[in-house]
Amino acid sequence: MKRHDKLAETIPVGNLGILALESSREMGNRVNDYIVEWRKERSRMEAPASSIAGYSKDSYLIDCVCPRFGSGEAKGLIRESVRGDDLFLLVDVCNYSLTYKVCGQVNHMSPDDHYQDLKRLIAAVGGKARRITVMMPFLYESRQHRRSSRESLDCALALQELTQMGVESIITFDAHDPRVQNAIPLKGFETVQPTYQFIKALLKNVPDIKINSDNLMVISPDEGALGRAVYYANVLGIDVGMFYKRRDYSKIVDGRNPIIAHEFLGADLEGKDVIIIDDMISSGESMIDVATELKRRKAKRIFVAATFGLFTNGMDKFDEAVEQGLIYKVMTTNLVYQPQELLARDYYISVDMSKYVALLIDTLNHDQSISDLLNPTERIQNILVKYGQR
Repeated sequence: MKRHDKLAETIPVGNLGILALESSREMGNRVNDYIVEWRKERSRMEAPASSIAGYSKDSYLIDCVCPRFGSGEAKGLIRESVRGDDLFLLVDVCNYSLTYKVCGQVNHMSPDDHYQDLKRLIAAVGGKARRITVMMPFLYESRQHRRSSRESLDCALALQELTQMGVESIITFDAHDPRVQNAIPLKGFETVQPTYQFIKALLKNVPDIKINSDNLMVISPDEGALGRAVYYANVLGIDVGMFYKRRDYSKIVDGRNPIIAHEFLGADLEGKDVIIIDDMISSGESMIDVATELKRRKAKRIFVAATFGLFTNGMDKFDEAVEQGLIYKVMTTNLVYQPQELLARDYYISVDMSKYVALLIDTLNHDQSISDLLNPTERIQNILVKYGQR
């Protein structure tokens, strides 16, 4: 039985509505197409849910916009009824491609702008929805997740603000530090790992890869990503290694303490392919430094995998790293904005997450457990068998 067919005998919480903000419009369209196809299939099966009015539709996307005045101020506008709907709001706070004008000057939208638009649409709902779930793949201000001096705790404040506005649950991907959910202990918070999708993309795009302890190793670029790397190593049956960053705490450069050196802890790398796993690629300097150190230790091919590819300093450094043989492939997901220049790189692998997001939304709308979706161990073993790796 297909995973989505398990919902055929269950009843949804309410009519499904997807509010895809402009930042997530492409992802919203893909997610909508999957759900439309699945529900039409269930209707042909004459499943109990299919008899409910509004269950099978041509689109579950709600028409919504956030128009701006010449001063830069904005408002949230929903152009159809959402009364009694089970609403899912999709927002990509990292989509810098969108612009607006302030007194004739062009501004690129920042995470703050996207977050404000999210709140505007929640306010526009006006408490009329049955339930509101926010799907924010890159968690707003998640890099500012703990207080180390006299400073703000932006992510915790944002989570509390959203729940106070009536949001029932927040779903994010690969949160920088999942403990930030302690800010809203009485509300739903899920951080989803795209482990299965990365492994599937790797097997599909690199057919000659050998997933065993003699030929492959997974590396954590720092201590913060070690738990993520250990999980990959365990499900794939390979070894794990780790770098830790020695920093100069007497200086602050670009908002952080500069890295002096990367120290390695792990087994011999000679002749092995290596996967560097992390939650995000920001400037990419750290990843390239780690790849350089791995090549010094005679690693074979180096694959860089990160949930969020921000590439804040452009792609030039990665182009150079690929030309020098430091990096073989770069993999990131489409959960955040991907510029065309990134998609055009022949060494880049885009990991599509739209079907997974659709499964999460469809399952939650039926008020069913998503535990098996959050734990992909069985699916990973099945895909390894399918590609002859077991």
